[in-house]
Amino acid sequence: MRMFFISLLFAVCSSSMAAPLEQAAILDTPTGKIVGTLMLPRPDGRMPVAVIVAGSGPTDRNGNSNMLPGPNDSLKQLAQALADAGIASVRYDKRGIAASALAGPVESALRFDDYVNDAAAWLQKMKQDGRFSSVAIIGHSEGSLIAMLAARQARADAYVSIAGPAAAAGQVLRQQLRPKLNGELATQNERILVALEHGNTADNVPPALNVLYRPNVQPYLISWFKYEPAAELAKLDMPTLILQGTTDIQVPVSEAEALKKASPAATLAIVPGMNHVLKMVPADMQQQMMSYSNPALPLAPELRDVLVSFLKANLK
Repeated sequence: MRMFFISLLFAVCSSSMAAPLEQAAILDTPTGKIVGTLMLPRPDGRMPVAVIVAGSGPTDRNGNSNMLPGPNDSLKQLAQALADAGIASVRYDKRGIAASALAGPVESALRFDDYVNDAAAWLQKMKQDGRFSSVAIIGHSEGSLIAMLAARQARADAYVSIAGPAAAAGQVLRQQLRPKLNGELATQNERILVALEHGNTADNVPPALNVLYRPNVQPYLISWFKYEPAAELAKLDMPTLILQGTTDIQVPVSEAEALKKASPAATLAIVPGMNHVLKMVPADMQQQMMSYSNPALPLAPELRDVLVSFLKANLK
C-alpha cells in the first residue's frame, strides 16, 4: 500500500510539473500598462522565449476579437504548443485593447509605430530577464509587420511571420475593396487611398466609407501605409520563418511567396489546409466563418511542428 501511495504521489507531481505555468506579465509605458501572459514550460532553468504579436483590429493576446461571436484561442494554443516543446512565450493585449485598454491614447493620437515600439519593448524586457537564453518574435497577420519592425529595432534572435502580407496595407485594402465598390464610391475610395499613401489626410469622406477613413483614424492609416512588409523584411539579417496556410481567406499564399522573394535566405513553409486562425479548415466559407469562433478546433499540426523545429534550430 505504501509503495502504491508513493507511486501515485510521484505520478501526480510529475503531471503537475509537466503543466506549463501561466503568469501575468506587465509592460509599463508612459501612457499606461500593457498587459500580457507569460507561459513557462517549467518553473526553473534557462530557456528560449518567444514574443507573440496579435493581428489587426481588437484582437487580444489569445487571438480572439470582441467583433466575433466567440473565441478561437489560436494564439493561446500557439503558446501552449511552444510550452509543450520547452519554449516559453509572452503574448499580450496591444495598447487600447482588452486589458491594455487604458494604455491606448485617443484614436487621433494612435500611430502604427506605437505598436512597434511596444513589441520592441517586450523583446527588450525578455532579453533582460535572466530566465531566458534567447528571444524570438512571432507576428500573426498585421502583427507580422509589427513584429518584423520590432525584431530589427530590438535585435531579436529569430523572427517568424504567420499569415503576414507582403504588400503595404493601403494596397491590401485597395485589393479587398475593389470587387465591392463601383461607380462614384470606387472613385472616392481611390482618391482617399492615394492621399493617405502620400502622407496626406483626405476630406469629404463619403458616409459609406467613414468607418474606414473617419478623420480620427486617418493619421494612424498614414503611419501604417508607409511600410511595405516585403521591403522591410529584406532589411532583416536574422533567422526568418514565413508560415502560410493554403485555405486562408484573408491572406493568399502569393503574399508569403512575395515575402520569400524579398528574403531568399528565409525559410518558407506552406501549410496545406490551414486557414487564417491557424486551424485545419476547408475553403468552404461557412466552415471558415465558424472556425473563427470555435476554440475546440486544434492548432494545425504542421504549423506547430515546423515552428517548433525552426525555433529549436535557431535559439539557444
